[in-house]
Formats: sequence, C-alpha cells, structure tokens
Amino acid sequence: MAYLRAQDTISGQEGKITFDIDNNVEFGGFVKKVEAKFEKQKTEVKTLGKRGTQHKANGWNGTGSFTLYYVTSKFRKMALDYAKNGKDVYFTVTVENDDPTSTIGKQTVVLYNCNIDSMILASVDVDSEVLEEDMEFTFDDFDILDEFGNPMSGATE
Repeated sequence: MAYLRAQDTISGQEGKITFDIDNNVEFGGFVKKVEAKFEKQKTEVKTLGKRGTQHKANGWNGTGSFTLYYVTSKFRKMALDYAKNGKDVYFTVTVENDDPTSTIGKQTVVLYNCNIDSMILASVDVDSEVLEEDMEFTFDDFDILDEFGNPMSGATE
C-alpha cells in the first residue's frame, strides 16, 4: 500500500515572504503567519423540474490575514498616509513554501493588489512575552509561479 511519507509534508518554517510596496521589494521576516483565501461568489438558480437550488459561479473574492511580530511601523505609516492624505497603498505579496527535506519541491504564490483592511495602531501587553499583531487584507489577482510536484510514495513490504 502506498502512503505519504512524513518527510514530504511541508514545514511551516521553511519558506519566505516578500512584500513589493511602491516598487521596493522587502523580505517579510517579521511575518509569523499568512493565509490567503479564494472564495467563489455564486448565484442561486432555481429551475423548473428541479426542486433543489443549483449554484452558478459568477466571480470570486480574495481575502487574507497576517500575524506579524510587532516590530515594524511600515503598515502603520501606510495607514497614516491614507488617513492624513488619502493615499491608499496597494502592494504585492509573494509567499514561497520550500522545505528542502521534502521531495515535492517548492510552491510560490503571488498575491496582487493587496490592500490592508484593519490593523493595530498601538499595542502594549504586560502579559505578553512577544508582541504580535493580526492584520486583515484583500487582494484581487494571483498567480502560482511554482507548483508542488507529486510526493514520492512510501510502500509497505
């Protein structure tokens, strides 16, 4: 029987994130966690001869979240520029998963036109050993530059 080998699972620590903000590419070492979600938008369709409701895809929505170590003012400065001057910043995020132990290779996903929805402006927490912040965002396009390959299967004898 074939099975997925443990070494082919992907370690969450193996990879990198970069931010392209105003044509400046910066390493996102302050990111603890990122998730980007693709959600289809669907219209309910009822037709004669079918009692159940059918669904037709009519678009999609991209949303995401970051958990960051509270060590950068970059996003707060973007919020300040929007609040004071009306300048909204859209940026590109590249997320690469690349675990050298795995045989499946790497996956690189690029999220375009990212825009922050909410963030923490200031934080103090006497019970926290390490300050973190959560940030929500949207994006409206994406590409997959590198795809995972097929994992090698283990076999029992």
